[in-house]
Amino acid sequence: MPRRVALVIETSGSTGTPKRVALSTDALLASAAASAGALGGPGQWLLALPTHYIAGAQVLVRSLVAGTDPVILPAGHFDPRVFAAYAARMDAPLRFVSLVPLQLARVVEAAESDPAVLAAAQRFDRILVGGQATPPALIARAAELGLRVTRTYGSSETAGGCVYDGVPLHGTEVHVEGGLIELSGPMLAEGYLAADGTVDIERTAAAFADHGGEHRYRTGDLGELVDGRLRVLGRSDNVIISGGEKVSLEAVERVLHARPGFEGSVAVAVPDPEWGQSIVVVRQGADAGDADLTGLRAAVASTLGPAARPRELLAVTELPHLPSGKLDRGALARLVAETRAATRD
Repeated sequence: MPRRVALVIETSGSTGTPKRVALSTDALLASAAASAGALGGPGQWLLALPTHYIAGAQVLVRSLVAGTDPVILPAGHFDPRVFAAYAARMDAPLRFVSLVPLQLARVVEAAESDPAVLAAAQRFDRILVGGQATPPALIARAAELGLRVTRTYGSSETAGGCVYDGVPLHGTEVHVEGGLIELSGPMLAEGYLAADGTVDIERTAAAFADHGGEHRYRTGDLGELVDGRLRVLGRSDNVIISGGEKVSLEAVERVLHARPGFEGSVAVAVPDPEWGQSIVVVRQGADAGDADLTGLRAAVASTLGPAARPRELLAVTELPHLPSGKLDRGALARLVAETRAATRD
């Protein structure tokens, strides 16, 4: 396998130990071609993500295929006004950018008060957003501003996004087996590499398998197909047992994100002597109050049942994120444990 490898991407490790994903030239080109087909043709890209993550690397691949020069944002903190200034340098007929939800939120917030940021964001023929779930309220705010946003679903193992707004790109097949999403198509990775560059046989066999002669990637995500569209329900390993019942933390977050002031909040599992595990809601930059917690508990219980009710509400100065812009769930779990311990002391 190593001789077929054109690019090795290390996963973010936001939910566990990073993996070294081996991608062939054919997989990268297949992904770029399918994306161009869905976006109306090749165009110019603004690079706003690190290139050691697949979304950033694919901006470079798509630019090479299109024969266009990408405009590259400076490294460091994402500033929507710098984003606007660099977007103004783009001169191709079709203009695209890939963002993570945190970046989109900053662009939307700035665009709501700054005409220059709004004008720059509106110049994009498509703004792709992915890497993690995007709150529906954020998508709605972007649409109200006239921004053309497309939610993408995919991973390093699929050479980037391969499902746009629930619709598989050309060549991509989506399957749901036992509630779990499996993907197939020419964009799939060769597998995983160990640190010495050899095939990581155990990890590769756990994630990639042949199914009726079709090579598939087992995503580990829960989902369903509704009228041919994929609806992602969350990570299968992001489910806890509370009071003997299974509770999806991401389902809880969907309820939270529909409530004003909780659009970016996160549900974190903690040990509970009575329930086994319970949920702490964490939000950034706002004081936690009893009235807020009471409202959250009622809203979650009415949608998901009593076992899903949050037990606590914590406010933190800043939610931890990885360089890719993804939430660092490992760091957040440690922060919650430390904050709760300090409160008890």
